[in-house]
Amino acid sequence: MQNRFNQRDGVVRISFLFKSLMSKEFSIIFGQIRLMKDKVVIVTGGSSGIGKALAFQFGKAGSKVVITGRNEERLNDVGQALDKQGIKNLCLKLDVANEQDNHQLVKETIATFGKIDVLINNAGISMRALFEEIEMDVFKKVMDINFYGTLYATKYCLPHILKSKGSIVGVSSINGYRGTPARSAYTASKYAMNGFFESLRTEVMHRGVHVLVACPGFTGTNIRNAALTADGSTQGESPRDEGKMMTAEQVADAILSAVKRRKRDLVLTTQGKLAVFLNKWMPGRMDKIVFKVFAKEPDSPFSKEN
Repeated sequence: MQNRFNQRDGVVRISFLFKSLMSKEFSIIFGQIRLMKDKVVIVTGGSSGIGKALAFQFGKAGSKVVITGRNEERLNDVGQALDKQGIKNLCLKLDVANEQDNHQLVKETIATFGKIDVLINNAGISMRALFEEIEMDVFKKVMDINFYGTLYATKYCLPHILKSKGSIVGVSSINGYRGTPARSAYTASKYAMNGFFESLRTEVMHRGVHVLVACPGFTGTNIRNAALTADGSTQGESPRDEGKMMTAEQVADAILSAVKRRKRDLVLTTQGKLAVFLNKWMPGRMDKIVFKVFAKEPDSPFSKEN
């Protein structure tokens, strides 16, 4: 009789364990595609590069995708490509640096899909100029897009993400951990983004909201081609070998996986992880290493000082 009771007790425990394993929490590991199905995902700067790749990656996982950008033609091209793959989408021409545009983004997303589950703050711009030479309007423009664009979108999306217990993602950079010369505005914007999300994460940590800071290393996109110079004109050509970098698709895949697992931080590439580690433990040595690396770039603005 005792054996039969023990066997029954064992079956009950196994059944309970199985149900727990199949719960929503455990499905973060084993039910990944199902987790993203019918989620509403906003991707700022979604008309090219990492943002475009994110739209397709989340869309293929079953999400409904909202993408934003300033170039209407590129937005429409991405929207049509998403349509062909059966991915429900909404394309909105707007400027993340404009607070009112971000308010409109949320209004139109709710009107179309009824909720917001994931916000990916991806829109950004880079620069390359010595701080002593850069015009302050250019510095401010980088901060407006990279930092304030993130701030505005997060502010207006947050009430809906609190309701859905969803995710907020900041696509930052290794520059958010380690500053690089001739990228002072870009570095400042990424440090600001990292600090903002660390603060916000702590505020909402007991309210079911996931906050991820994703820091790609060098990625093969057009961000360096479009980087601003001291006077605000675009750089035109990348000073680095784009062919040896991670692809936008690889970065997007890593971010999708991190969102599914509700990870806190994501630092990509071996070089990026090494830079973060070394800068933490030997920052003085890293100053010299970073200077030498960037001084070797073609047309480096400070190579003569090396």
